[in-house]
Amino acid sequence: MPRSKTGTVARRKFLQSAAAAGAAALAAPVTIGAQAPAPAPARPAGPPPMNRAAETQTPALEMQTLERSGSDFMVDVLKTLDFEFVAANPGSSFRGLHESMLNHGGNKAPEWITCTHEEAAVALAHGYSKIEGKPMMVCAHGTVGLQHAAMAIYNAFCDRAPIFIVLGNTFDATERRPGAEWVHSVQDAAGMVRDFVKWDDMPVSLPHFAESAVRAYKIAMTPPYAPVIIVADSELQEGPIDRDLAIKIPKLTRNSAPAGDAGAVAETARLLIAAQNPLIVADRSARTPAGIPLLVELAELLQAPVIDQGGRMNFPSRHYLASAGTVGRADVILGLEQNDIWGSVNTMRDIIHRTTRSRMAAGAKLISISSRDLYTKSNYQDFQRYQEVDLSLAADAEATLPALIEAVKKQLTDDRRRFIADRGAKLRTAAAAEGDDRRREAAFAWDSSPISTARMAAEIWDVIRTEDWSLVNNAIGWTDDFFDFQKHYHHIGDSTGAGQGYGPPASVGAALANKKYGRLSVNIGSDGDLMYVGPGSFWTAAHHRIPLLTIVHNNRAYHQELMHIQRMAARHERGVDRAVIGNAITDPNIDYAKLAQSVGMYGEGPISNPNELGPALRRALAVVKKGEPALVDVVTQPR
Repeated sequence: MPRSKTGTVARRKFLQSAAAAGAAALAAPVTIGAQAPAPAPARPAGPPPMNRAAETQTPALEMQTLERSGSDFMVDVLKTLDFEFVAANPGSSFRGLHESMLNHGGNKAPEWITCTHEEAAVALAHGYSKIEGKPMMVCAHGTVGLQHAAMAIYNAFCDRAPIFIVLGNTFDATERRPGAEWVHSVQDAAGMVRDFVKWDDMPVSLPHFAESAVRAYKIAMTPPYAPVIIVADSELQEGPIDRDLAIKIPKLTRNSAPAGDAGAVAETARLLIAAQNPLIVADRSARTPAGIPLLVELAELLQAPVIDQGGRMNFPSRHYLASAGTVGRADVILGLEQNDIWGSVNTMRDIIHRTTRSRMAAGAKLISISSRDLYTKSNYQDFQRYQEVDLSLAADAEATLPALIEAVKKQLTDDRRRFIADRGAKLRTAAAAEGDDRRREAAFAWDSSPISTARMAAEIWDVIRTEDWSLVNNAIGWTDDFFDFQKHYHHIGDSTGAGQGYGPPASVGAALANKKYGRLSVNIGSDGDLMYVGPGSFWTAAHHRIPLLTIVHNNRAYHQELMHIQRMAARHERGVDRAVIGNAITDPNIDYAKLAQSVGMYGEGPISNPNELGPALRRALAVVKKGEPALVDVVTQPR
């Protein structure tokens, strides 16, 4: 596709290209240097003279021991659990474990990742787990560290992401140092987050620690996944190992994922084969990379459209069966690991007296295969509204799909094969027409400033499409229309708990996991989310040389909340002109490029001219391909 002289995507040619879902081939490479990062700020002079001596003098000699400490054994245990990294903001309650990891453990497996906030550490582990499919370890400091971490733990709980948290604490009151150690210690250390972790324990001996650590890992990795906490008592860490104590490290044996009952699987196959218009709705169905080809095979066997709700990467976005169906037309709907099955088949009007209605056709059958019913808490009700279904399989969807595929093959007759093939041909035609409609919609405001989110998505895709890319966070629409999602790491879903502050640290964690594979990690983040723990997270990326391309969707507001105030004002007929108060992020506008530069990243922007966006993205990409993080600030339309 021809380009304008600026090297950006041309609107007219974009509309003419019915086959392309993104922008055209890249222009000649643009060399970096148009906007180099600002020099690193001078290092502070240090503490004032009155404190410097106390902070730099060698501590008084303590009683030394040649015996191994309990924390050395703890590290030996943790090394058997295959942790690559441990993310943490340092804390005195786990100082023994920290030192043992560095010196006894050699800072390898796990390697220490320095974070500036406990929420960032947990969110970093959250993003990592969704790329690697296994937990990352986090250390948190006592009462205050866990309170900081709580929001990120809740996000991971709602997202059913496995995270292994070691929480420092001093349980014995007679061993607590005067002052801060008292307010940072607690009798029930994990109590404040117990409602949204899957399991926790406070070992009182080293054999207890070994068993509980292995048990915690096993529980975290049994579907449905979720965070776990092991409390590491400071005295247990720092004391010597009793010579007479018999200690060993238990063997970890993973549970197989629970699959659906054979009879229920056969009935599910029968209903799907007999359906006139079956529909599959998947949310967190693909727990591993194997889940995607399994779902493709089932959908093609049935020629059934698939709505991918995006909790994970479940189905290729350019497959002709992707989103080619609607709930209202389906007579049999199969839900796979849905976070909100009620919301997918019902609508609610957000008015003074809220009303609901079903979107399902009369007489339609609803089937659910989900591990959600195997683990449900009461206080934090992320399980959503109760939905009546005709057949419910309390089982892991991915583990059940092979048996369901075989049951469908076994029950298919020649007549149904012919009927299904005819349905598939019609769906191919419908999918092509839908793509044309979306391209016409995307062209609106193509050349506007601030930049439209459709144009933003197209320009990003134009830059990354030839790379081995991974969209690790996404705050805009239109990516499904431009990006070619095929592989399990092409996107990893969102926070699910909708807690602000997830995006930057989770992106850094996912990028850390992608680094050894040589993948390009892309974070399309929002300005409001970035200002929670984003700056510190970006410092972590710069410090550890974690390559990550961040594009800021900068609409200069908490725009969702702004729309809520507009809705409330409209209800009361008061006008919407004051809705910006408390919601706008202006006066002054935040310079995210300078913010990035201040923590050691490459930063460019703000970009408000759409013709300048493509070249800016290429300059940032050149930095990332050298192994460094980079950020481009894009001033955008609200949605």
